[in-house]
Amino acid sequence: MVYKQRNEQELQQAGGEVVNSILLDGAQLTPEHVAEVVYNRAPVVLQNEALQRVNACRSMVEDLVAAGKVVYGVTTGFGKFSDVHISPEDAVQLQLNLIRSHACAVGKPLPEPTVRALMLLRANALAKGHSGIRLETLQLLIDCINRGVHPVVPEQGSLGASGDLAPLSHLALVLMGEGEAFYRGRRLAGAEALAQAGLKPITLQAKEGLALINGTQIMTSIGTLALVKAQNLAKVADVIAALTVECLRGIPEAFAEEVQLVRPYPEQIGVARNLRTLLAGSKLTTRQGELRVQDAYSLRCLPQVHGATRQVLAYAEDKIAVEINAATDNPLLFVDQGLVISGGNFHGQPIAFAMDFLKIGMSELANISERRTERLVNPALSGGLPAFLSHNPGVGSGMMITQYVSASLVSENKVLAHPASVDSIPSSANQEDHVSMGTTAARHAAQVIDNVSKVLAIELICAAEAANFIGADGLAPATRALYDKLRALVPPVLEDRSTSHEIEQVAVALMEGEWLQAVEQVVGELF
Repeated sequence: MVYKQRNEQELQQAGGEVVNSILLDGAQLTPEHVAEVVYNRAPVVLQNEALQRVNACRSMVEDLVAAGKVVYGVTTGFGKFSDVHISPEDAVQLQLNLIRSHACAVGKPLPEPTVRALMLLRANALAKGHSGIRLETLQLLIDCINRGVHPVVPEQGSLGASGDLAPLSHLALVLMGEGEAFYRGRRLAGAEALAQAGLKPITLQAKEGLALINGTQIMTSIGTLALVKAQNLAKVADVIAALTVECLRGIPEAFAEEVQLVRPYPEQIGVARNLRTLLAGSKLTTRQGELRVQDAYSLRCLPQVHGATRQVLAYAEDKIAVEINAATDNPLLFVDQGLVISGGNFHGQPIAFAMDFLKIGMSELANISERRTERLVNPALSGGLPAFLSHNPGVGSGMMITQYVSASLVSENKVLAHPASVDSIPSSANQEDHVSMGTTAARHAAQVIDNVSKVLAIELICAAEAANFIGADGLAPATRALYDKLRALVPPVLEDRSTSHEIEQVAVALMEGEWLQAVEQVVGELF
């Protein structure tokens, strides 16, 4: 899919565009919907049936408080304090203290897209009608999304169980008129940001503070946006690899359908089909025995390696699809059955595993890309291309150091790919004695994917340079489309120059998916 983060001016210029509303019902949100709200500012509307469920669940909370029932986080303290009884008169103060004490996350503020995503995911979870939130509180959260009030949420401080408590508390602060928020590019006090957007803060009532912060929305929002980018990169990696195959005079017979069908992983079969489609019409590829009998693994094993990464993406997508439509706070209220149950849906283990798996799978996409870059710039491996693709070897270094940068990013990914989900540390006086570290896994996955985009950008730039030497007119129509997109942004490196900014620009373009769309306009939708 194509996504592109637009600034305020671009959004105003696009004011005439018809953007469909995203209806929240707690059950049907998709990663594509999330991207529409995050990047294209699609308005968010609460579905009528969800509104009724929220009101019914709220009435149940108020009845429980009036009856003096023992309900965790409503008439009791939190964590280790769950056995401490709280009187109805202190219910409001309990929620206020909860948010203020828990709002102690640290680090850089999460990027605006992530904050928009987490607000949306939290609103969708509350719309399921199991959390006991008031409608006016949920509506204020939705209004903040629609009017562009983005709480300042520090990125560090979640254990990934008991919910993303510390970071989400900074979101709740702003709804209370406290904390800080970004509004129209300015960092303001929370109350001021709300006022400028024409909104008023609320006073949290019984259960509402807990309903806002006891969930997995930080890890899941980071993970959802990372997945969208990863899916674009996985597809465009096939196109970049196909271009490299051409520049190295590779042998497409390794991608034959017969080879794939005797090891019938659907993803391997799909990637091989992509490569055959992308290379159709190329005048640069060779046949077995023409120049060599077989290619190196980084070319020959593309369906097997890229296909395995697609398997990882499918696993992560499956878990994200469940989590963005889940009720993940505690306790949960079941109005029809008249039940209040303290459970563990806030535990982030499913997303922790998915994010660790995602970063491992994407790291391999970069590993094999860097090896292809090495083959393009190394005269001992490139089959006759100039050393380091330099137009004046010796005097000019050409693309030598771009491979160094790629190697550095790949090595950094190997450190980041260490699984966070195998770690745990007890908290709340051992009441919460096993945690997921899912938010750490998601943050590292997002960094890995950002690194992967730069590694692929370097391969693409180097492959385009190689194409200039061997004759870009011989490229297949599909790879030529990507080559032309690149050349509109990055001119040939005829003399040594800094390419740092160009690598960054290309990396962003690859993640946004627009260049991939240009290729698919030539050959149809890729797997």
